[in-house]
Amino acid sequence: MKKINVITLGCSKNTVDSEHLMAQLAAAGYSVVFDSERTDADVVVINTCGFIGDAKQESIEMILSAVAAKQEGRIERLFVVGCLSERYADELREEIPEVDEYFGVKDWADIVKALGGEYSEALTTERVLSTPKHYAYLKISEGCNWMCGYCAIPLIRGKHVSVPMEDILKEAQGLAAKGVKELMVIAQDTTYYGIDLYGRRRLADLLSELCKVEGIEWIRLHYAYPAAFPEDVIEVMAREPKICKYLDIPFQHISDNVLSAMKRRHDKAEAMELIKRLRKAIPDIALRTTLLVGYPGETEQDQAELEEFVREVRFDRLGVFPYSEEEGTFSARELKDDVPEDVKELRAGRIMQIQEQISLENNLERVGRRMRVIVDSRQGDYYVARSEYDSPEVDQEILIPVELRQLRKGAFYEVEITGAEDYDLYGEVISSWRKKTQ
Repeated sequence: MKKINVITLGCSKNTVDSEHLMAQLAAAGYSVVFDSERTDADVVVINTCGFIGDAKQESIEMILSAVAAKQEGRIERLFVVGCLSERYADELREEIPEVDEYFGVKDWADIVKALGGEYSEALTTERVLSTPKHYAYLKISEGCNWMCGYCAIPLIRGKHVSVPMEDILKEAQGLAAKGVKELMVIAQDTTYYGIDLYGRRRLADLLSELCKVEGIEWIRLHYAYPAAFPEDVIEVMAREPKICKYLDIPFQHISDNVLSAMKRRHDKAEAMELIKRLRKAIPDIALRTTLLVGYPGETEQDQAELEEFVREVRFDRLGVFPYSEEEGTFSARELKDDVPEDVKELRAGRIMQIQEQISLENNLERVGRRMRVIVDSRQGDYYVARSEYDSPEVDQEILIPVELRQLRKGAFYEVEITGAEDYDLYGEVISSWRKKTQ
């Protein structure tokens, strides 16, 4: 049995794609591994990211590392798939011909065929998990219709296409049967789910059905576009105890001038009203957002308005990125990248400095509070856990001293928060959550 190593770069949506591919390859007779630290296997498949400059560079470096391993005889065949390959296949074939073949983001059947297997429609909801077995990402749609001025995703992934609800539920049930307890619902825009299949947005219906899946205890929602946010989604989030009080909603900016230039479909007033509605319906909700600074034409006044927005809203989690021109997008074609790179970095740093203080103050308010957590791992002298207010890999953690109690990975516990830093909490276990509720 030949070993195939599937290396995944980029976002969690790529992770789901790789996991589906690995299920197909395992059925084709391969021994499948996923190890980005090693490139020695009979076959290596690299699932690339092509969204921003840094991600492109990381993908190129990984490809070149695998090419070197192939030249040394540690790899028989090398394939490159995903976003970078979708956008730049011709250039890559010319510049790095040592790769056996390049495939795009929708060429899964061709990849399996190239590796001697036969793609099976019966396995489309099957996954080989590369995450810890107690949580998984659940992709509910592909592509995006919004066409924001800076974003290359529609150029890479195409228009929005929802996954039929019955397929999503079947996949969720399969994940639960494998021991998954937490689902991260993801898409380019989760709120748009269903409109192409059912004539209306049906994210609320989908969330309600996912709550019925036995074994799933937490469901959290990522990448929700703020424009025309469905009111019934807020209602189901407030009503269903399995849905985490957590929402990842990328606002990108708050200045009406910049939002208009970005071709976002909302303005400042609409963003503030949505935040107000969310916090009124779900008072303890943790809001995560991403912001983009240094967009063409952004002024110091726009930046000051963005900084005041961060101070006023006091997001629980926040990421900020300097603008990176992406070829083919509206902003690359029609606008001048006129904010110097050092100014972009300075503006991003100012936002994060504000957020660091907010995060510390928010965390200090949680000291003495008891909350439900799930244990992800053990690292050195601490167990690493999370509350419903934090998503894995991108948010903060709750550190529990090892010497106090032996804990099980993937288990839920009630913890009292005993200390706080800007991006971490410390806690002590009070009891097993299951024992508490029985």
